[in-house]
Amino acid sequence: MSPKRNDMKNEFQRWRSLGRVFLFIIGCAIILAVITPLAPKRSGLMPEVFMGAIASLGAFGLTILFVRWESLRLNAVGASPDRRSLLRFAIGFLIGAILVALSSTILWSAGHVRWVRVSEIGFSEVIIALVAYLSLSVREELAFHGYPLQRLKSFFGLWGAQLIVAFVFALEHVLGGSTWGLALLGAGVGSLLFGMAAIATRGLALPIGLHAAWNIGDWMRGGKGSVGFWKPVVEDGFKERAAFVGITSYVLVMCLATLAFWWWHRSVERSNARPA
Repeated sequence: MSPKRNDMKNEFQRWRSLGRVFLFIIGCAIILAVITPLAPKRSGLMPEVFMGAIASLGAFGLTILFVRWESLRLNAVGASPDRRSLLRFAIGFLIGAILVALSSTILWSAGHVRWVRVSEIGFSEVIIALVAYLSLSVREELAFHGYPLQRLKSFFGLWGAQLIVAFVFALEHVLGGSTWGLALLGAGVGSLLFGMAAIATRGLALPIGLHAAWNIGDWMRGGKGSVGFWKPVVEDGFKERAAFVGITSYVLVMCLATLAFWWWHRSVERSNARPA
C-alpha cells in the first residue's frame, strides 16, 4: 500500500473512531434523558440515587458493547475492576476529600464566610447523599473518562482528548441548566482532573473515588444548591466576593491536582521508557 493510501486509511480510522466516541456519549445522554422522568418524585436525593444507579448500568452496558465493536478489552478503557480497584477508589476518595477541605479553607481564610450546622440533616441523609453522588460519579466517569477519553487519546493525544471530553462534559451540564461560564469553569475544569487521574492510573477506580468525594464534600458544605450537612453564611455585602473566591479556589485546587497527576503520568512514562 502506498504511503498516501496508508495516510488516507489512518485518517479515515481516526474520524470513524471519533464518530463512535460521540455515538457512545450521545447514547449515555439518551439513557439519562429517558430515565430522568421515571425517577421517583420525592424530596431530597432519592431521585439522584435512582438516576445514578440506572444510568451507571446503562453506561457500563454501552462500554461493553463499544469495546467489543472495536475488538478491545474492558481494561483497555479502564473499566475492568481488579484486586487493587478498591484501594485506588479509597485513595481517590481521600484525595477528593482533601481538595474539598483545601478549597473550603481558602474560602474561609478570605473572610466573610462561615458554615453552620443544619439540624434537619442527619445520618440517613448523609448516607443517601453518599450513595447518590457515588452512583452519579460512576455514571459520569464511564460516560466520559472511560471509553471516550481513552479512544480519543489514541488519535488526538493526551491534551487533545482531554479538551474534547472537557468541552462535551461542560456541554452536558449546560443542557442540564447550567450557564456556560459555570459549566466550563466547574465541570470543564473538573473533567481535566478526573480525566488526568484516569490516564495516570489507567483505570476509573481512583477518579470515581475522587469525583464522588468532591461531590459529596461539596454537598455537605452546602455547595450543590440544596441543603447540606452545613450551610454557608455570607456576610451582607460580600456575596459577590465570596462567589469569586469560591470559584477561584475551586479552579486553583483542581488545576494543581491535575498537574500533579500529569507529573505522575510523565514520571511513569519516562521510567518505563528507560532501557533495562
